[in-house]
Amino acid sequence: MTANRTAAQRLGRVLERVTKQSGRVAVTPEFGSWILGRVSESQGRRRVRIQLILTTFVVFANLVGIGVAALVVTVAFPTPSVFDRDVVWITAIVVPIYLATALVVGVFWATLRVIKNVRWAIEERPPTREDQRNTFLAPWRLTRVLLILWGVGTILLTTLYGLQDTAYIPKWLLGVSFPGIVVAASCYLFTEFALRPVAAQALEAGKPPRRFAEGLMGRTMLVWALGSGVPVLGIFLAAAITLIQRNLTPTQFTVAVMILALFALLFGAILMWILAWLTVTPVRVVRAALNRVERGDLDTNLVVFDGTELGQLQRGFNSMVHGLRERERVRDLFGRHVGREVAALAEQERPELGGEERYAAVVFVDIIGSTKLVTSLPAAEVVELLNRFFAVIVEEVDRHHGLVNKFEGDAVLAVFGAPVSLQHPEDESLAAARAISRRLCEEVPECEAGIGVAAGHVVAGNVGAWERFEYTVIGEPVNEAARLCELSKNEPSRLVASGAVVRNATETESAHWTLGESVTLRGYDEPIRLATPVSAD
Repeated sequence: MTANRTAAQRLGRVLERVTKQSGRVAVTPEFGSWILGRVSESQGRRRVRIQLILTTFVVFANLVGIGVAALVVTVAFPTPSVFDRDVVWITAIVVPIYLATALVVGVFWATLRVIKNVRWAIEERPPTREDQRNTFLAPWRLTRVLLILWGVGTILLTTLYGLQDTAYIPKWLLGVSFPGIVVAASCYLFTEFALRPVAAQALEAGKPPRRFAEGLMGRTMLVWALGSGVPVLGIFLAAAITLIQRNLTPTQFTVAVMILALFALLFGAILMWILAWLTVTPVRVVRAALNRVERGDLDTNLVVFDGTELGQLQRGFNSMVHGLRERERVRDLFGRHVGREVAALAEQERPELGGEERYAAVVFVDIIGSTKLVTSLPAAEVVELLNRFFAVIVEEVDRHHGLVNKFEGDAVLAVFGAPVSLQHPEDESLAAARAISRRLCEEVPECEAGIGVAAGHVVAGNVGAWERFEYTVIGEPVNEAARLCELSKNEPSRLVASGAVVRNATETESAHWTLGESVTLRGYDEPIRLATPVSAD
């Protein structure tokens, strides 16, 4: 299994997984059309698919071209008639034999040449620059085969009929060569479409080689020249032939011009439709991918299958999404380390050293008997236990719009009101402390922890040096919450808040608390009143 196919199949599985996760079918297939299959398709099946598509279209296009040529030489230019006694043997024998032979030989010759040019993909080899060149030249090589067969037919039939009567020469030159050119052009465009899956693999080797009619401008001008210019030139030559030979009546000339105009209109429309299809499908693929990215799906990745500027657009989209994924990954990591609010603030404003005075509430949580806990369990179990312990705290702090400012070994410092201002930081901090206390008892009973809550004016900002700094809060409430946390370890509820926090809270939250005795905390001169949750909590 080559790296080329492995990468393609991996991309296919990613796209399928993203589709399943979104709960719906993808709007736009990877190559712009379901006819071309999926990225994860095997190379053997892809070969059969490509050959079937090419054979069907080449046969159909040539049959239509043959019908148009027959219409031109029999109806548009009825005289001299191809059923005259002198030339009927050519019409009845030579023409059918050559058409059947050219059709069979052309289909096999042209399609086999294409398959030979993309054999590296069938053999599941990584593409070389030569393989890439052969892949992008394959449509022209198929077209060249068709031009040769139509050209030989034009020369052969014009010569045979011209030997009988020179009046046959203009109508056969016009009637066979022009449909052949338009048919070959349509096959060129459709071969580019059919080879999209292989072209996507070939583009992994680098930029496509320079070609005739390069890029969207060259492709558009080529279609205009062959789809409109050639038929219009045919009308001009029909008028010139009539003017020189004067062997058509006005009615016959009118019919000839109408048929050629209808031919120009029909084939011009078909070629322009194929061109529009080739141009629009890559744009639709990019648009559908942009919609997925807009919905937050950054796992989106496009298959680059077009060798024009549209392929550069697809490649640019992939680069853009890769950059967005890296940015989101860095943002996520940054948010996990410093807090999402701090990260968002750093993105919106240029971080500077220094701080500002803010009113905030502080919750301090510390494990009771952490030393004994660490020495009694294996290291892996200690880490797993701490992760469950911290997970409860982080979830509740986030739910109450706070910021986990620090993890200090077995302790946590959470802030409410900085950097994002809150209307009632006391309510949020007290509610978070109650929820943490309850959940730790229920979900992590192995870890008893003391919880202290305080509030007041703090200095919040970036502290450190320009090379490395962190967002933190400094002030009396931080120290007070730490002292209350120590005190709470001797309380049955394991949760103590300062009376000032409860008094400043709204009635809805203060109803869950009861005021107790006043104590003087270690390092403080003035006593403060304590508050504990009511027993119903």
